[in-house]
Amino acid sequence: MQPISVTTLNNQIKSLLETHYLNILVEGEASRVTYHSSGHLYFTLKDDRSAISCVMFKGNNRQLKFRLEEGMQVIVGGGISVYTPRGSYQINCATLEPAGSGALALAFEQLKKKLEAKGYFDTGIKKPLPRYPKHIAIVTSRSGAAIQDMYRVAKKRWPLLKLTLIDTTVQGEDAAQMIARNIAIADSLHADAIVVGRGGGSLEDLWAFNEEIVAEAIFAAQTPVVSAVGHEIDFLISDFVADLRAPTPSAAMELILPDISEVLMGIDNITDNYHRTVQTIFHKKETQLLHLQQLFEQNSVEAKLSLYRQEIDNLQTQFHNFFALGLRQRESALTQLKQRFRQYRPDQKIAQYHTEAVQLKREFDHFMKLILQRKEQNLTSLMKSFENNDPAKRDRTGIAQITKEGKKIALEKLHEGDTFNAETSRVKITAQVKEKQNL
Repeated sequence: MQPISVTTLNNQIKSLLETHYLNILVEGEASRVTYHSSGHLYFTLKDDRSAISCVMFKGNNRQLKFRLEEGMQVIVGGGISVYTPRGSYQINCATLEPAGSGALALAFEQLKKKLEAKGYFDTGIKKPLPRYPKHIAIVTSRSGAAIQDMYRVAKKRWPLLKLTLIDTTVQGEDAAQMIARNIAIADSLHADAIVVGRGGGSLEDLWAFNEEIVAEAIFAAQTPVVSAVGHEIDFLISDFVADLRAPTPSAAMELILPDISEVLMGIDNITDNYHRTVQTIFHKKETQLLHLQQLFEQNSVEAKLSLYRQEIDNLQTQFHNFFALGLRQRESALTQLKQRFRQYRPDQKIAQYHTEAVQLKREFDHFMKLILQRKEQNLTSLMKSFENNDPAKRDRTGIAQITKEGKKIALEKLHEGDTFNAETSRVKITAQVKEKQNL
């Protein structure tokens, strides 16, 4: 047997291994994971008895949805490659999947934990949406069905709304970068809200909304952001970071916008309540005003004068009744006297009866005169009081009430040097007597 060189041996081993192990799947635990600055991924795949080196070059590593971590159980796909100068071999990984779960699911959970730890999901920082938005910016594809659904719902619920569409690629390799960039553009429009979304699809189709760059853009936006991606069963990273999650694009408009029919009904109810309240207030004030008017009328000079007049009428009635009763009594007594006179006719009795009748008549006349005088005095006093308190008379031109030290006084009783007041119901003047002349 002829000896061969080391290089020849390594080349033969390389040719044998690389052709025989061209496409293999190997499961094991990842260790010594290294993400190189060149973009390549280096790690060791091992089990409980042996290990093998692995490399995933930059081109394949860029397609990896999750981040490989120490101790992770994975399945690698690729082929054996031999490095001839050192005589070492490794697995050149074309694919890399977590064992027991999909790469996308793992990437989703990894990013979710990372952003949750950074506080991106905290409910305390969620921005409230306006009750009556005027302007909404929509980040989605112009050609998708989602935008048509949103237009239809918005026109029906709140036709006063302004919608600004920022046409965006929502699927594919560069979709995440474009979504993030357009969210920033929408945030610069100073709209009342931003809707980021698209219609339904597979997890791969919706994956752009699970990228960290999109989550960063949503978190950085000053405008409230609504995530409306896919269907009700789809939950994505954008849903957790956004200020509001809508199950579908059309549902986003239903959640954001008020129903104009309900608003109009509310306005009608407010108007009806307003009218009822005003009517109630007017009715209450009218009742109070009538009550005050009644109190004023009851306590007015006219009301008091009416009471005095009624009292005078009552006194006059009593007087007439008393006078009539007295006349009847005297007539009855006179009749009895006449009867007694006819029966007895003694001369001495005639003079006595005549004297008694004259005396009775004098007493009665004197009594009636006293009553009439007293009533006339009361009536005169009431009339003077009424005239003195008559506002129309007090406020006539040239007529004023003279008071001194808060009491009414006649001009005749004022002396030179006295200070007095001349007043009407609207004006009060303080003056001093300079000269007094009796006319």
